[in-house]
Amino acid sequence: MATVHQLPATDKGLGWYRQLPKPGKRAFVGAFLGWGLDSYDYWVLPLSVTAIAATFGLTNGQSGLLATTTLVCSAVGGVLAGALADRIGRVRTLIVTVLVYAICTALCGLAPNYETLLVLRGLQGVGFGGEWATGAVLVAEYIGARHRGRAVAVVQSAWAVGWALAVGVYVLVFSIADDRWAWRILFLTGVLPALAVFVLRRGASDAPVYQEKRERGNLIDIVRPDLVRTTVFASILSTGLQGGYYTIATWLPAFLSKEKHLPATGVGGFLAFTIAGAFTGYLVGGHLADRLGRKPTFQLFAVLSAVAIVLYTSLPAGANGYVMYLGFPLGFCSSAIFSGMGAYLAELFPVRVRATGQGFTYNFGRGVGAFFPTVIGVLSTSFGLGGAMSFGAVAYVLAFVALFWLPETRGRELT
Repeated sequence: MATVHQLPATDKGLGWYRQLPKPGKRAFVGAFLGWGLDSYDYWVLPLSVTAIAATFGLTNGQSGLLATTTLVCSAVGGVLAGALADRIGRVRTLIVTVLVYAICTALCGLAPNYETLLVLRGLQGVGFGGEWATGAVLVAEYIGARHRGRAVAVVQSAWAVGWALAVGVYVLVFSIADDRWAWRILFLTGVLPALAVFVLRRGASDAPVYQEKRERGNLIDIVRPDLVRTTVFASILSTGLQGGYYTIATWLPAFLSKEKHLPATGVGGFLAFTIAGAFTGYLVGGHLADRLGRKPTFQLFAVLSAVAIVLYTSLPAGANGYVMYLGFPLGFCSSAIFSGMGAYLAELFPVRVRATGQGFTYNFGRGVGAFFPTVIGVLSTSFGLGGAMSFGAVAYVLAFVALFWLPETRGRELT
């Protein structure tokens, strides 16, 4: 029987990485780079949305539709990539997804009108959606149960690294170029993730647990009687996590710009606190998922994330200093809740449909959660952008409730 790579019980810190075979290390690095640069390509839209709206004369609803289209298409891409990863392998599928989102993001910078941008952003979403589930399964299958939560959380922390890189480039580009051209330049830099492909092509390979398994499942298998309950409630859990997070991710830069009246450099400064909290949250959340268990960690941070988003968006205009410092707990809680997701979904499904199950449930949640940014954009006309964003807390309630019908998987080996 194939087994995952086991680590000594006393192993600490990054020892799990040192114990990996060379192909496993390359797979980890490739997944980290792929997800970090995936984040970069995602964030160029929220950071540029105000300038794009001014260029094409868009309403908040139309701006929100750009984000929703990206996420709905990413749901389709994630489901397809999950099924493909179970058929042709994790590494091959990861290479395809990285190339798709990198090329399409760059093409967005050349869009002559809103309709073209909407189509290109949708195509970018197809690659964007497939990368996470494929990379998370690839890494999860190399790591033993004792360290799986924190190992996959390190990959997840790459999202904050890509976010920070995007904000840094955003501040630089928007400081030296007119807004009408700056957003285009920012999108053109989205071709950078193609660099991750070189890492993946040079020695990375699928884990033995996948290579030695001859049986291959399909999409129908995850809704058969033995797995349908897991599929349904994992999808609802993912919907809650994604709906809350993408409410913040899509509208936070615009909230700081429009309601807090900050220039690009000010937005970057405020976001620095949120990004620092996000990076810390990913790492801490992974450790807690291994220590406390997957479900208690999700439930803890679902409550804290709901509280954080309401506080952040409810403070009065004269409290900008408090808003800035609240960015750290907002980023921390909304990111820590994601840390155990890659490990948890991998543990819920057997190897024959592991990538299919993870790709479907995570991206179903992304597809449904994608409508939260559009709903927030519409509600902002009545409640203001800050008031509308506070409705994102409802998503975390949904995630909290879904966990009552899912099992705890801490300590489960992927054999």
